[in-house]
Amino acid sequence: MLTSLRWLLAGGLAANGLMMLFAPQRWYLAVPGVELTGPLNLHFVRDIGAAYATAAAGLAWRAARGPAAAPAALAGALFLGLHAAVHLAETLAGVCGWGRFAADVPGVVLPALAAALLAGPGAHTRQEAPHA
Repeated sequence: MLTSLRWLLAGGLAANGLMMLFAPQRWYLAVPGVELTGPLNLHFVRDIGAAYATAAAGLAWRAARGPAAAPAALAGALFLGLHAAVHLAETLAGVCGWGRFAADVPGVVLPALAAALLAGPGAHTRQEAPHA
C-alpha cells in the first residue's frame, strides 16, 4: 500500500515538474492562482520544475528500492516541506491571504506532508522487506 502511494505521489510530482520544465507557459496558465504571484518568469518556473522532478525521482527510487533509498526521498521531501513553509511564511507575513494559502494546500502542503510520511526508512510495511 505505501509503495503504491509513493509511486502515485512520485508520478504527480513528476508530471508537475516536467510540465514546468518543458511547458512552463502552459503550466503557468493551467494552475489556478499562479498568475496572481506575478508575471511569468520562464527561468524561475523551470528551476522549480527541476526541483519537483528531483523530488519525484527520490520518491520513485524509494518506491523501487525500499528503505535503502530513503535518503533520496527525504531530500525530495525536504524541498517540498521548505516550499510549503515559504507559502506559510508569506501568508503569515501578509504577502498572501489565507484564502490563497487554503487554495495552495492541495497542491503544495499535502504533497509535502505525504512525502514526509512516505520517505523515511521506517515508513514500510511487513510485506516490504528492506533491500540489500
